Amino acid sequence: MTEKLAGATRAAALQSLKDWAEVAGRDAIKKSFQFKDFNAAWGFMSKVALAAEKMDHHPEWFNVYNKVEITLSTHDAGGLSSRDVELAKIIDKLAG
Repeated sequence: MTEKLAGATRAAALQSLKDWAEVAGRDAIKKSFQFKDFNAAWGFMSKVALAAEKMDHHPEWFNVYNKVEITLSTHDAGGLSSRDVELAKIIDKLAG
């Protein structure tokens, strides 16, 4: 089982991420992405879905037209874990 990040390890993990913000009221991180149009947003979501499925770690997300908001938290760990940080880095690469 993956453990929840805490203390200096958590702080270092959060600093390693660009533009991901902590979610108020819960132990999670989120980031918003904007694309040229709906097709570009959907293509990005498809790539993220394949990566998430491969990791067996699935994001929460919300999409309207060209905007995608992604929230990451590890439910089994009860909050933010190294798996969320790893997926956030993959998502950032896919957003290119």
